[in-house]
Amino acid sequence: MRVAIISDVHANLAALEAVIADWGTVDAVWHLGDLVGYGPDPVECVERLRSLTSVSLAGNHDWAAIGRLDPSDFNALALEAIRWTARQLTPQVRSYLAGLPTMHIAGDFTLVHGSPRDPIREYVLSTSVARACFAAFDSQVCFIGHSHIPLGFRLRSDTGKVEPLPLSYAETELGADRQLINVGSVGQPRDGDPAARYLILDTDRRCYQRRRVEYPVEQTQERMRRAGLPSALWLRLAYGR
Repeated sequence: MRVAIISDVHANLAALEAVIADWGTVDAVWHLGDLVGYGPDPVECVERLRSLTSVSLAGNHDWAAIGRLDPSDFNALALEAIRWTARQLTPQVRSYLAGLPTMHIAGDFTLVHGSPRDPIREYVLSTSVARACFAAFDSQVCFIGHSHIPLGFRLRSDTGKVEPLPLSYAETELGADRQLINVGSVGQPRDGDPAARYLILDTDRRCYQRRRVEYPVEQTQERMRRAGLPSALWLRLAYGR
């Protein structure tokens, strides 16, 4: 089975459409949360993806936009954007976001937004956090998002050591090690490269490939500007920050 795994669309329809065009024919689409927040197209992104996804999970911005999560710990820019987002949502979109689960297990793969310990809030950015997270799921691989940074960790089957995975856009075999893999962000990358990120998983061949896709960043920036969203949020898209 060929699966497109995406996360952190953040209401960026131009980036989402570029990724959909790039993945071609897939058997399933797994979305790891944060469809909304930051960007100018929350309703359009939800409506575009809801018919495509086989699995769709809740993220912290999704919950904040519908009042299910207190956004008081968001920074000022994120808080302003989530308040704007909440005003745009239709009752149908609110209902869809409210019904999203926080975790899904598909055979050898666990899917969450943040981490298997805390699917909504926790960031996995270090080997120490990754080590603790390996004890919180049983499958071989856990796919995550949330940080907007494409990275990964493996628990070596020979030594029991947790170590970072090298970042590669070549096809990569899963091998025997257990892994935590962040698929990156479609709508707001934060690794210094503005291109949208996602991942293709081949469950039969037991391999995956990271993808980076250029999209018309200026379209999203102009829509954000016209919507009155903070300039810092749309300026950062050009720098992948």
